[in-house]
Amino acid sequence: MKTKIFSTAILGSGLLLFTTIYGCGNEEKKEEKKEVRAAIATFVLKKDKLSTTLTLPGELIALQQVDLYAKVSSFVKALKVDIGSEVTKGQLLMTLDAPEMNSQLAAAQSRLKAQEAIYTASKANYNRLYETSKTPGTISTNDLDQALAKRNSDLAQFEATKAAYKEVGSIQNYLEIRAPFSGVISARNVNLGAYVGPSGKGSELPIFTLQDQKNLRLAVSIPEVYTGYLKLGDEVSFTVKSLPNETFKAKVKRLSGALDLRLRSERIEIDVANANKALLPGMVAEINIPLPANASTFVIAKKALLDTSEGLYILRAENNKLVKVAVKKGRETDDKVEIFGDIKEGDKLIAEPTEEMHEGMTINP
Repeated sequence: MKTKIFSTAILGSGLLLFTTIYGCGNEEKKEEKKEVRAAIATFVLKKDKLSTTLTLPGELIALQQVDLYAKVSSFVKALKVDIGSEVTKGQLLMTLDAPEMNSQLAAAQSRLKAQEAIYTASKANYNRLYETSKTPGTISTNDLDQALAKRNSDLAQFEATKAAYKEVGSIQNYLEIRAPFSGVISARNVNLGAYVGPSGKGSELPIFTLQDQKNLRLAVSIPEVYTGYLKLGDEVSFTVKSLPNETFKAKVKRLSGALDLRLRSERIEIDVANANKALLPGMVAEINIPLPANASTFVIAKKALLDTSEGLYILRAENNKLVKVAVKKGRETDDKVEIFGDIKEGDKLIAEPTEEMHEGMTINP
């Protein structure tokens, strides 16, 4: 009787152990099966045209701007304009005084008159000898040649003296400073009686700064990756902080055609009409540059791009396995981005990849 009870107990224990092992195996298989069949959202890669807008800071500068200095050492005699004065081309801005220039001009004029008298005498002497030489035997050929040489030499000296006189007169004209173009005086750095000149302390700062404020140019540097999207005549819009509710529009007028070696960007200039002077040179503008799509490229949602410390990747589903593909990023909008790499149209990509998803992982797309 005792033996039967013991056998039954052993049999019962074995059955229980088998059931437990069998149950654990089923659970593991269920978990494995559940992991393999986990559904992951995917989408099919296709080409699209992505039009974006690039926002960059730019600087407004005067279309024409010049710093005016004195060419000769002199003193300020009269100021005709001041800061903010609107001037026209050729208008007198300032007169200078250089007393020694008057003496130099008088001396040059005296030398000119003296040389003119010498030339007049040698010319008259040659003419008399020439008329006399018409009578055979009266004047030797040698005397006539020497008189001709003397006349030509005096003529050359007279022309040189005349040029020297004009030079002194031209330098004296620099005592009057006139506007080279129409614009606005934006800076004045001298007062009456101040010394000015081409060298020394009087030349540290310009006498005047003249700007053409009715015509401005907007300068901006375009990063290398975007240089292929802009061409002459393209219209851009911009705003300035002083007029936040106004949007200004202008067209691209000049392209440098080369990249700055330091910034790796191309400088472009945009002409801006400013007849009402609402904009001022030196203002910083926020420029919105449209970048139209020139060709179809691969465009995906930003959340489909995996950004890791090793670089940018997308996860591609191939035969229910994950393949990690390195890509480069192009233009982007708020929710979309261009990608370039070893990809082709029709690839099945993971819609929302995570760093937990690894190469070769089994999925159910």
